[in-house]
Amino acid sequence: MTTPRAQKVSLELTPYYHCISRCVRRSYLCGEDEISGRSYEHRRQWVEDRILELAKVYCIDICAYAVMHNHYHLVVHLNRNKAEQLTHTEVIERWEAEHQLPTLIQRYLHEPLSMGETKRCEALIEIWRQRLYSLSWLMKELNFEIAKQANQEDGCTGHFWEGRFKSQALLDEKALLTAMTYVDLNPVRAKVNPTPETSEHTSVKRRLDSLAQNQPTPSGLFPFIGYEHQSQSEGIPFRLMDYLEWVDYAGRQIREDKPGYINPHQPDILSRLSLNQTECLKLCTHLEQKKCLWIGPPKQLQRVKQHFNKQRIHGISL
Repeated sequence: MTTPRAQKVSLELTPYYHCISRCVRRSYLCGEDEISGRSYEHRRQWVEDRILELAKVYCIDICAYAVMHNHYHLVVHLNRNKAEQLTHTEVIERWEAEHQLPTLIQRYLHEPLSMGETKRCEALIEIWRQRLYSLSWLMKELNFEIAKQANQEDGCTGHFWEGRFKSQALLDEKALLTAMTYVDLNPVRAKVNPTPETSEHTSVKRRLDSLAQNQPTPSGLFPFIGYEHQSQSEGIPFRLMDYLEWVDYAGRQIREDKPGYINPHQPDILSRLSLNQTECLKLCTHLEQKKCLWIGPPKQLQRVKQHFNKQRIHGISL
């Protein structure tokens, strides 16, 4: 039985989510069709550009992403505080970037309105404000645009994506680290690329390219702010260099066909989170294979059960 989206996404429990959306066609989202020989590799850039474009409009921060042959992954942070701090005009400007404004809203921006009309406008603006941090709306607009472009290119109609996108709630920092590592190492595990720095159309590659240009955070991605959160109020609660070191370490352990072996060492981030290496490596390998909607420690999973008044949930305990 399908679980309602309202029981998969709850900002009262966590703002972090891992999303997966798969293509329904044999010809793949990207890559090369083995039968026709036609290459769809350029569609990877479509997806990556669209993700980063929507990140500028929505109050949803992109922590990690990876665009694969027939699916893509996203790890996001739903930033309700950011949306609630926007003025009415800022909400309208963001919404207008992707949608045509109703005539009444255009009048609201340029001329005085009656009290009734103003209330109608303000009610509509509040609806848009809520949509700006809605995971469902982000995924809908991302998938719709890619499907539209692909259908135009293929000269056909019909579904491009496999039903609804899948989402997993990340209940604490350990779950966030696990999901981001899983996503950034997807091309390595699939043997598409040998290392994270050669994995095109992934967030880790974009971050590494940005570092090479002396830019700590590339445009469109949620910044790493370190353990003590330093002077920034919002961001991923790890140090970037610790995360990159951990991704490299985890990637070496997961790659069974890699001839080299690095001496066991533990990045600082493991000590901070008290994360068991064997457990995390197993989760990073099988995260999507297991049926789970919630990832976190036992206490947090129990909180989810109580929140939704459930006796059982599909979860992975860290």
